[in-house]
Amino acid sequence: MRATLQLVRSAFAARGIDNVYETTAPGEEESLAAQAVRAGVHTIVSVGGDGTCGRIANVILQSGADCRLAVIATGTGNDFAKTLGVNRYTPEQVADLVARGGATRIDVGIADGNYFLNSCGFGFDASVLEASNRVHFLKGDAVYIYSALGQLFTYRGIEVSANGVPGVKRGRMLMVTVSNGRSLGGAFKIAPNASVLDGRLDACFFSDSNVVERVKLFVGAMRGTHIGMRSVSAANVQQLALTFGSSPLMEMDGELRVARSRTVELRCVPRALSVIAVPGALV
Repeated sequence: MRATLQLVRSAFAARGIDNVYETTAPGEEESLAAQAVRAGVHTIVSVGGDGTCGRIANVILQSGADCRLAVIATGTGNDFAKTLGVNRYTPEQVADLVARGGATRIDVGIADGNYFLNSCGFGFDASVLEASNRVHFLKGDAVYIYSALGQLFTYRGIEVSANGVPGVKRGRMLMVTVSNGRSLGGAFKIAPNASVLDGRLDACFFSDSNVVERVKLFVGAMRGTHIGMRSVSAANVQQLALTFGSSPLMEMDGELRVARSRTVELRCVPRALSVIAVPGALV
């Protein structure tokens, strides 16, 4: 990370930008972003993964400031960076995008009172993320693939009901995902038809099943071919509410949190955030 930061400093310094701040503790990016917003900064460049992007975006959105978000991807899955088309971009290339000055407004989701950029997941998704936090011998997409394979044989599912999604009944689910972006955990095309420009979220309900069916779902989710499988229900919605047996563990932009109550309300906030993306990347 130290070498990456040096590249970031050099890339932006070459373009006359030298305000690069480094966090010294988890969560400090929020206070740094808040300082930047109060100072009237027009662009914040996040150097990190989905969680870092999400925390900075929450500060921008809650402030109501007209501030753009750009991303240099250094995380594990980098799903939001993939949405922007910058997941393989160098600091120099991102600096060029920032210097050009263009921006596009995209949709964001809100769940349990917090904004999310890419995804919000319950059940298997959250369990895999929890397991992945204990994997330190792999990097990138391999972390989530390895963790998901382990959970396939042990995860017990969750009871959930959905309000606002026709055709989805209360029952035991392997997983529920509500997506703004298309990918999840780096390797999984969990919402292949999602768009950050359509004013809606893509909800996907995976019924619990035996190990054989779970393996089929796993392979299908990696390929983006799970939509239409017998145990999968999908819906494109503006808002919905999910009710669980107790306050659920939830994954939000690659980070874990416990919901404030048994019922979690989710909705799309259209064109809420200004971002810098590769031309043609946003759909």
